[in-house]
Amino acid sequence: MLDLKLEGASVVDGTGAPGSRADVGIRADVIVAVGDLSRETAGSTLRAAGRVVAPGFIDMHSHSDWRLWENRRAESKIRQGVTTEVVGNCGFSPAPASPEFLQELRGFALYVPKGMDFQWQSVGEYLKAFDAEGTAVNVVQLVGHGTLRIAAMGFARRAPDRKELGRMQRLMTDAMEDGAWGLSTGLIYAPGSYAATEEIVDLARVAGRHRGFYASHIRGEGATLLDAVREAIRVGREGDVAVQVSHIKAAGRPNWGRVADALALIDGARGEGLDVMADVYPYTASSTTLRTLLPDWALEDGVEAMLERLGKPEVRERIRRELEAPVTGQSLLDRVGWENIMIAYCARRKDAEGKRLSEVGAARGLDPLEAALELIVDEAGKGYMILFQLDETDLRRALAHPAVMIGSDGSSLAPYGALGMGKPHPRSYGTFPRVLGEYAREQRLLGLPEAVHKMTGLPARRLGLRDRGVIRAGAKADLVVFDPKRVADLATYEEPHEYPVGIEHVIVNGRIVIKDAEHTGSLPGKLLTPP
Repeated sequence: MLDLKLEGASVVDGTGAPGSRADVGIRADVIVAVGDLSRETAGSTLRAAGRVVAPGFIDMHSHSDWRLWENRRAESKIRQGVTTEVVGNCGFSPAPASPEFLQELRGFALYVPKGMDFQWQSVGEYLKAFDAEGTAVNVVQLVGHGTLRIAAMGFARRAPDRKELGRMQRLMTDAMEDGAWGLSTGLIYAPGSYAATEEIVDLARVAGRHRGFYASHIRGEGATLLDAVREAIRVGREGDVAVQVSHIKAAGRPNWGRVADALALIDGARGEGLDVMADVYPYTASSTTLRTLLPDWALEDGVEAMLERLGKPEVRERIRRELEAPVTGQSLLDRVGWENIMIAYCARRKDAEGKRLSEVGAARGLDPLEAALELIVDEAGKGYMILFQLDETDLRRALAHPAVMIGSDGSSLAPYGALGMGKPHPRSYGTFPRVLGEYAREQRLLGLPEAVHKMTGLPARRLGLRDRGVIRAGAKADLVVFDPKRVADLATYEEPHEYPVGIEHVIVNGRIVIKDAEHTGSLPGKLLTPP
């Protein structure tokens, strides 16, 4: 007898093959049969005629490790059909921690939810603490290079000495042995931006020796995009490690069109036999912290030191000069423009949320840069912004590329309490339905089997997951049932806290988490361990 049967659906199995009408039988947490199961009895049956059954979506690039502490239900992700999240991206992870630099790590944290008390030191201790209460989704944990650097040397703006590098390598080794999947970097963010390529290679090599991979928010996504992609490929080549280029894009109108060149570099590396892939989210706006507007040196010695510096007129003037005439020759105003930067989240300055920096400045009688610096100080460096700086043609090119998978770059949010504050990027609620609805059904940029493959089988291949990302007997029962004619994202930049439509049922490890588009409260997700 089956525990659960999905009956009458079109099964799109995650391999890229066309869908076919079949039933799916589940026992415990495993798919045990796919085909005509009309004679099989089951404890529960979900009738899915006219619907698609696909493997649960794998969010290849997520920051939910900071939010899942207070949102174990993983509301905004599970309701998209996401059953596995890859967290610890962009150089940010909550572990490892060191006692001497604990305050620096807390300052580095973009958001510290209730329950995240930093009482751990190793990644193993962190994962044990996180896993104590369960989650709705499976979790794959990366180790952030920025976190490693803070644990060993704080926000020091220099190369590590031999002892510090050795400590980072030991921490990375311990993390991989404790269940981490690889190393991530955020090379536009201090302190990761203080690292030379050689330091990154030395750490990525540790991940490679443990069959992990290297995920990089590369050093530049604007004028220096191609050099930054080359650096990521170099890390893969010299570190003997697989490379994942995070949220590939060309930021700023002067750089539009360069995604084609970036993808050509990836193709060239793959032609050499290197394992280089990328991910993308289906939007033409990016989002990050307000403090990213500052030059690297402004964050030397940590957030407290940054806040003290920003109180000095001469420092603000230096920042103005560097933003208006940077070394790259491409100013922020040329690349984006203040009118294209929207404030997404400011805990203390709710008046600014949803407004452009040009509007915020005008309302307070300040120029936009002064308004931005004021917000950075008011929010102690934790405010967020959305930058409308990407090109639809570049996005479509990335979405269609065979080595590019889907990653939200978002978090597990919900439209209530602290999780529903501000106007965050809609990608936290809409990424996967948007690919299915807008780019597969409406624009026909992708066929449905191809779109599903980019959310399932392709990221599973990157992770080396042989029992997820596909529907077949013996695979884990992570599944999503959706209406292909109706599935769509509803979240917008103005109203981001909106769940999608058309995602009807979601099953994680054989248990129903979303039934008839409602959360059951079940928390069957697991911390996944590397193969």
